[in-house]
Amino acid sequence: MIKHIDSKKMGRGRHGWLDSHFHFSFAEYFNPENIRFGALRVLNDDIVQPGEGFGTHPHRDMEIISYVIKGELSHRDSMGNVHTLTRGQSQYMSAGTGVTHSEYNHTENELRFAQIWFFPDRNGYRPNYGDYRFKLEDRVDKWLPMATSYDNTQNSAPIKVHADINLYSAILLKGKQLEFPVNGDRQAYLVLFEGEATVNGIRMHMRDALEIVKEDIVITAEENAHFLLIEMAFDEECYKEKYERNDEQYKGE
Repeated sequence: MIKHIDSKKMGRGRHGWLDSHFHFSFAEYFNPENIRFGALRVLNDDIVQPGEGFGTHPHRDMEIISYVIKGELSHRDSMGNVHTLTRGQSQYMSAGTGVTHSEYNHTENELRFAQIWFFPDRNGYRPNYGDYRFKLEDRVDKWLPMATSYDNTQNSAPIKVHADINLYSAILLKGKQLEFPVNGDRQAYLVLFEGEATVNGIRMHMRDALEIVKEDIVITAEENAHFLLIEMAFDEECYKEKYERNDEQYKGE
């Protein structure tokens, strides 16, 4: 089962210095039928203007990953970490019992990055931070494992999180194909950050997404395409909320 999420129908936040596309309810965008997708609670596609950013603010009991699409992201937190990441690189923060941090664009160019939040498998973890400077070429025409659960010994991803998820990125060149199996006890969320592609007959444009439940996918790049894919445990409660209803957006219904 696949649902196409049209970026034109996503929530938006426009604040001059910040332009956000909200995949799920966040800030000024609230849709009671679009709170989460399994363990995935937040996915914001943010464009931050030069010299601007998010001032110091708190988080608690959430697993947070930031993925840089374009520009430079500068991070500072209450644990003493100060780092700057560029295109294709990623940082991880387990908010746990509480942490404060800031994220800024200190350059003269726009910053575009995705901030992704997951529900942890339990509350009360000790706060933690890490980042990884992935090479862009390591994801060309293939899935690059980026993040996985601490409990998953089968995935080589260097970033570990307190959630049953696997996060991958890929840059698929025009005309190339890439597959991903979504087994019967799993679901996945696919985001197209850049380019054009067709997935199981569904045409995707920049910023579109797919909710995928128990269905393998085949991606064809109509032009060079930049993807992020989050594979996670099947959530029966989420399934009932989102899928056990008549919805023409769902393939096959």
